[in-house]
Amino acid sequence: MPRTRAPMWRTALTATATLAVTLTTLAPAHAAGPARPAPTGAAPAPTTTATPAPATGSEFYTNPHSTTLEAAQKLTGQARADAQLLGSVPSADWFTGGTPQEVEAEVDRLVTAAAAAHQEPVLAAYNLPFRDCAQYSSGGAADTAAYNAWIDGFAAGIGDRSATVILEPDGLGIIPHYTSLDGTTDWCQPAEADPATAAANRYEQLNHAVDALAALPDVKVYLDGTSSAWLTVGEISDRLVKAGVQRATGFFLNASNYQFTENGTAYGTWVSSCIAYATEVVVGDYASCGNQWWNGGPANDWQGVAMSQYGRWSSTATDPALNTAGIESRYASILGDVEPTTTFVIDTSRNALGPWQYPPDVYPAHEDWCNPPDRGLGVRPTTETGHPLVDAYLWIKVPGESDGQCFRGTPGPLDPARGMADPAAGQWFTQQARELISLAVPELQPLTCHVKVHGTAVGGPKHRGFVAALTVENRGTQRLNPWQLSWEFEGDQRVKAVTGGTFVQRGSAVTVTAPRGRAAVLAPGKKATVVVSGTGDAQAPLQFRLNGQACTS
Repeated sequence: MPRTRAPMWRTALTATATLAVTLTTLAPAHAAGPARPAPTGAAPAPTTTATPAPATGSEFYTNPHSTTLEAAQKLTGQARADAQLLGSVPSADWFTGGTPQEVEAEVDRLVTAAAAAHQEPVLAAYNLPFRDCAQYSSGGAADTAAYNAWIDGFAAGIGDRSATVILEPDGLGIIPHYTSLDGTTDWCQPAEADPATAAANRYEQLNHAVDALAALPDVKVYLDGTSSAWLTVGEISDRLVKAGVQRATGFFLNASNYQFTENGTAYGTWVSSCIAYATEVVVGDYASCGNQWWNGGPANDWQGVAMSQYGRWSSTATDPALNTAGIESRYASILGDVEPTTTFVIDTSRNALGPWQYPPDVYPAHEDWCNPPDRGLGVRPTTETGHPLVDAYLWIKVPGESDGQCFRGTPGPLDPARGMADPAAGQWFTQQARELISLAVPELQPLTCHVKVHGTAVGGPKHRGFVAALTVENRGTQRLNPWQLSWEFEGDQRVKAVTGGTFVQRGSAVTVTAPRGRAAVLAPGKKATVVVSGTGDAQAPLQFRLNGQACTS
């Protein structure tokens, strides 16, 4: 998967689903992305032990060559600063195609870098055949054999290193030619897929992926658990068990979506409880699992209503449509002494303000999952969740990247909710990035250092090199003594000399340390300059760090 890079050391860089509420399924909330399929209700016996979740306090990897930081290179001003700010927060790295050899090499590169940084990489595998049912994020492997070979390459790239794998967003929410527990046929019916085998193929692919990844010594693998505004608890629990969740670490929720964290926590707990009930208490009885579309139970005298996604759920909420007590008491009554143990992670990348409450009767289709306006960044990635079943909050969706060109049922080409043409899926969306940052909860502070680059390429094709002056500005409130500037190259560049400091280079990572004495101090508002020369292509590091903190440039 080759990438392009802007030339280095320039003075200036180049600028440039409608909800269908039924008791079984909802319209999909899209992601940007050895077979033993079991009959409905049957729980396959685990054949491997799931790898434990990331340890509490684990630090997730921030990729210095991320797509976010790449996007920043084509931006200027506030847009560039926004992209560099978002690129300073750990987000999942998505792998969406290539040959088995290519994906192995790309995964290996990333996991090797994360291991060197002593951080946990989060990898999203997104290459199932008929992914996203040939919609905004269509694509994927050609068939089961191709997918299995691809996932084997993906697993080989990780090897014996640590990684968290988000396995196939939409993989269980959208299954071609699938029949749900209540007999409803899934809306996803691509003509190219054989109706007789498409669903079984999906489970074969996911089971193979779970086994390939769970066989590795330090990989945490999570399957698609949809979201609190999508499939019923019983439906997704049945699908998760068929896909091998008992051999995985758990499942993920809210990928590329906007549902409140509180609601995801409640929903995920019910899914975990349903899995425990239908595999340990009454095997296969997923239909008895309480769900979000009718919340009756002993605690509310079975006076149930459909729960609303437009508020935060709790057991003490005064609004019946936000109150979880009925469902919680229902699980308490059917589980007895059985404890739910299947854990999960929640995508908090864009859910601070919850889902978009679209205006009624305005658009033919709301597409509330697709670039909704005025949303905010959520809780930063962490394993400190305070809930025993929630392994982590992650940024699975890369915030700032478009969900697709949203027409909301109109002919287009403009998004009528925004009055502009949205970028294609996966492309940088400057306006949305600004919204997410300005409405973030908790607030995301601007970066507190800036590096200005003055430089030029030297030498010729056979003896490439560069010379650059780096002016470092401390825009924070802390006095730095000594100050250190660091970055990572992506190519074979080697630093040969630094004037105004000393340097260490290990692989692609470079650290420049200020000289001793007064020059080692960089007070707030002050600047320092170093001159760097070296060999290799004159390509810009995507982000500098001052004493470990990311900078704009």
